[in-house]
Amino acid sequence: MPQPRFTRAREVFEAFPPVAEMIATPPTDEAPARFARALAAGPTPEDAVAFCAHALPRREAVWWACVCVRALLGIRPGEEDDALRAAEAWGSDPGEAQRRAALARGEGDRRLATAWLALAAAWSGGSLAPPGEPPRPALPHMTARAATIAILTALARVTARERAARLGACVEAALGLLDPARS
Repeated sequence: MPQPRFTRAREVFEAFPPVAEMIATPPTDEAPARFARALAAGPTPEDAVAFCAHALPRREAVWWACVCVRALLGIRPGEEDDALRAAEAWGSDPGEAQRRAALARGEGDRRLATAWLALAAAWSGGSLAPPGEPPRPALPHMTARAATIAILTALARVTARERAARLGACVEAALGLLDPARS
Protein backbone atom coordinates (compact mmCIF):
# COMPACT_ATOMS: atom_id res chain seq x y z
CA MET A 1 0.00 0.00 0.00
CA PRO A 2 1.44 3.44 -0.88
CA GLN A 3 2.50 5.70 1.97
CA PRO A 4 0.50 8.91 2.41
CA ARG A 5 2.16 12.07 1.16
CA PHE A 6 1.55 13.83 4.50
CA THR A 7 0.82 12.31 7.90
CA ARG A 8 -0.39 15.50 9.61
CA ALA A 9 -2.50 18.40 8.36
CA ARG A 10 0.15 20.82 9.62
CA GLU A 11 2.63 19.35 7.11
CA VAL A 12 0.39 20.42 4.22
CA PHE A 13 0.43 24.02 5.46
CA GLU A 14 4.21 23.85 5.95
CA ALA A 15 4.77 22.48 2.44
CA PHE A 16 2.43 25.03 0.85
CA PRO A 17 2.35 28.26 2.90
CA PRO A 18 -0.12 29.95 0.47
CA VAL A 19 -2.78 27.42 1.54
CA ALA A 20 -3.19 29.50 4.72
CA GLU A 21 -4.57 32.29 2.48
CA MET A 22 -7.33 29.96 1.33
CA ILE A 23 -8.18 28.21 4.60
CA ALA A 24 -8.95 30.22 7.74
CA THR A 25 -8.88 27.20 10.08
CA PRO A 26 -5.45 26.79 11.65
CA PRO A 27 -3.73 23.47 10.91
CA THR A 28 -3.63 20.70 13.47
CA ASP A 29 -1.61 17.56 13.99
CA GLU A 30 -4.57 15.43 12.85
CA ALA A 31 -4.25 13.11 9.90
CA PRO A 32 -5.03 14.96 6.65
CA ALA A 33 -8.22 12.96 5.99
CA ARG A 34 -9.56 13.73 9.48
CA PHE A 35 -8.71 17.44 9.11
CA ALA A 36 -10.42 17.52 5.70
CA ARG A 37 -13.55 15.92 7.19
CA ALA A 38 -13.61 18.56 9.93
CA LEU A 39 -13.28 21.32 7.33
CA ALA A 40 -16.10 19.79 5.27
CA ALA A 41 -18.34 19.77 8.35
CA GLY A 42 -17.40 23.33 9.31
CA PRO A 43 -18.84 26.72 8.41
CA THR A 44 -16.89 26.95 5.14
CA PRO A 45 -16.86 23.43 3.68
CA GLU A 46 -15.20 24.77 0.52
CA ASP A 47 -12.01 24.92 2.59
CA ALA A 48 -11.95 21.12 2.47
CA VAL A 49 -11.62 21.31 -1.32
CA ALA A 50 -8.61 23.62 -1.06
CA PHE A 51 -7.01 21.46 1.61
CA CYS A 52 -7.50 18.22 -0.34
CA ALA A 53 -6.10 19.76 -3.52
CA HIS A 54 -2.93 20.68 -1.64
CA ALA A 55 -2.67 17.41 0.29
CA LEU A 56 -2.89 15.22 -2.82
CA PRO A 57 0.07 14.70 -5.16
CA ARG A 58 -0.25 16.88 -8.27
CA ARG A 59 -1.32 14.13 -10.67
CA GLU A 60 -3.97 12.84 -8.26
CA ALA A 61 -5.18 16.39 -7.57
CA VAL A 62 -5.71 17.00 -11.29
CA TRP A 63 -7.42 13.63 -11.78
CA TRP A 64 -9.67 14.26 -8.75
CA ALA A 65 -10.57 17.76 -9.94
CA CYS A 66 -11.42 16.40 -13.41
CA VAL A 67 -13.72 13.77 -11.87
CA CYS A 68 -15.40 16.39 -9.67
CA VAL A 69 -15.89 18.91 -12.47
CA ARG A 70 -17.32 16.22 -14.75
CA ALA A 71 -19.79 15.22 -12.03
CA LEU A 72 -20.70 18.77 -11.01
CA LEU A 73 -21.30 19.93 -14.58
CA GLY A 74 -22.76 16.66 -15.84
CA ILE A 75 -20.13 16.26 -18.57
CA ARG A 76 -20.51 12.85 -20.17
CA PRO A 77 -17.81 11.01 -22.13
CA GLY A 78 -17.59 12.54 -25.58
CA GLU A 79 -18.90 15.94 -24.38
CA GLU A 80 -15.53 17.23 -23.15
CA ASP A 81 -14.10 20.51 -24.35
CA ASP A 82 -10.45 20.77 -25.40
CA ALA A 83 -9.35 21.99 -21.97
CA LEU A 84 -10.83 19.02 -20.12
CA ARG A 85 -9.41 16.62 -22.71
CA ALA A 86 -5.98 18.19 -22.27
CA ALA A 87 -6.11 17.91 -18.47
CA GLU A 88 -7.21 14.28 -18.64
CA ALA A 89 -4.56 13.48 -21.25
CA TRP A 90 -1.90 14.86 -18.92
CA GLY A 91 -3.37 12.81 -16.07
CA SER A 92 -3.08 9.66 -18.17
CA ASP A 93 0.42 10.46 -19.42
CA PRO A 94 2.03 13.32 -17.49
CA GLY A 95 4.70 14.10 -20.05
CA GLU A 96 5.96 17.46 -21.22
CA ALA A 97 4.02 17.40 -24.50
CA GLN A 98 0.74 16.85 -22.66
CA ARG A 99 1.63 19.52 -20.09
CA ARG A 100 2.37 22.04 -22.86
CA ALA A 101 -0.92 21.15 -24.61
CA ALA A 102 -2.75 21.71 -21.32
CA LEU A 103 -1.02 25.07 -20.93
CA ALA A 104 -2.25 26.14 -24.36
CA ARG A 105 -5.83 25.01 -23.57
CA GLY A 106 -5.80 26.65 -20.15
CA GLU A 107 -5.16 30.04 -21.66
CA GLY A 108 -8.79 30.12 -22.79
CA ASP A 109 -11.79 31.48 -20.93
CA ARG A 110 -10.86 31.40 -17.24
CA ARG A 111 -14.51 31.68 -16.30
CA LEU A 112 -14.76 28.00 -17.26
CA ALA A 113 -13.94 25.28 -14.75
CA THR A 114 -12.35 23.22 -17.50
CA ALA A 115 -9.83 25.96 -18.31
CA TRP A 116 -8.69 25.78 -14.67
CA LEU A 117 -8.35 21.99 -14.98
CA ALA A 118 -6.01 22.47 -17.92
CA LEU A 119 -4.03 25.03 -15.94
CA ALA A 120 -3.81 22.64 -12.98
CA ALA A 121 -2.13 20.12 -15.27
CA ALA A 122 0.00 22.77 -16.99
CA TRP A 123 1.25 24.22 -13.72
CA SER A 124 2.38 20.81 -12.44
CA GLY A 125 6.02 21.44 -13.32
CA GLY A 126 8.27 22.46 -16.13
CA SER A 127 8.46 25.98 -17.48
CA LEU A 128 5.53 28.29 -18.08
CA ALA A 129 7.54 30.32 -20.59
CA PRO A 130 7.11 29.69 -24.31
CA PRO A 131 9.72 27.38 -25.88
CA GLY A 132 13.00 29.20 -26.53
CA GLU A 133 12.50 31.74 -23.74
CA PRO A 134 14.22 31.62 -20.35
CA PRO A 135 12.49 29.10 -18.06
CA ARG A 136 9.79 30.38 -15.76
CA PRO A 137 8.91 27.60 -13.31
CA ALA A 138 5.47 27.15 -11.81
CA LEU A 139 5.26 27.68 -8.09
CA PRO A 140 4.69 24.48 -6.08
CA HIS A 141 1.15 25.40 -4.98
CA MET A 142 -0.18 26.41 -8.41
CA THR A 143 -1.58 23.00 -9.42
CA ALA A 144 -3.54 22.76 -6.17
CA ARG A 145 -4.81 26.32 -6.47
CA ALA A 146 -6.01 25.76 -10.04
CA ALA A 147 -7.65 22.45 -9.10
CA THR A 148 -9.46 24.20 -6.25
CA ILE A 149 -10.65 27.01 -8.50
CA ALA A 150 -11.86 24.49 -11.09
CA ILE A 151 -13.98 22.62 -8.55
CA LEU A 152 -15.36 25.77 -6.91
CA THR A 153 -16.16 27.29 -10.30
CA ALA A 154 -18.12 24.17 -11.25
CA LEU A 155 -19.77 24.09 -7.83
CA ALA A 156 -21.07 27.62 -8.43
CA ARG A 157 -23.25 26.17 -11.22
CA VAL A 158 -24.97 23.72 -8.85
CA THR A 159 -28.30 24.65 -7.27
CA ALA A 160 -28.20 25.81 -3.67
CA ARG A 161 -30.27 22.78 -2.64
CA GLU A 162 -27.73 20.35 -4.14
CA ARG A 163 -24.61 22.25 -3.14
CA ALA A 164 -23.81 20.58 0.20
CA ALA A 165 -24.31 17.04 -1.09
CA ARG A 166 -22.32 17.66 -4.27
CA LEU A 167 -19.50 19.33 -2.37
CA GLY A 168 -19.53 16.45 0.09
CA ALA A 169 -19.22 13.94 -2.76
CA CYS A 170 -16.14 15.76 -4.07
CA VAL A 171 -14.52 15.76 -0.64
CA GLU A 172 -15.34 12.06 -0.13
CA ALA A 173 -13.65 11.26 -3.45
CA ALA A 174 -10.52 13.04 -2.24
CA LEU A 175 -10.63 11.26 1.10
CA GLY A 176 -10.44 7.96 -0.73
CA LEU A 177 -7.17 9.16 -2.25
CA LEU A 178 -5.82 10.70 0.96
CA ASP A 179 -6.63 7.63 3.05
CA PRO A 180 -6.54 4.55 0.79
CA ALA A 181 -6.95 2.24 3.81
CA ARG A 182 -10.55 3.42 4.26
CA SER A 183 -11.54 2.69 0.66
